[in-house]
Amino acid sequence: MYTLYKINADELNDNFLASIKAQFQHKDIEIAICETAQIEQDETEYLLRHPANKARLLAAIDNVAKGVVVAVALDDLS
Repeated sequence: MYTLYKINADELNDNFLASIKAQFQHKDIEIAICETAQIEQDETEYLLRHPANKARLLAAIDNVAKGVVVAVALDDLS
């Protein structure tokens, strides 16, 4: 599984860490940190390169086209 979070360092809090721990319970994970200003990459292009992300993105686009919008809060991921 590959998950990318983009967040301002000032917004990091215990809830964010708790949601990551809940999502990846009992699994080894790797965390890489970089400043996004150094990354010049189109996010949609990046997501479409990975089959699972591509399917999720295309499904979300289809949902929006059909008027089905799902909102998810980080606090709900735990």
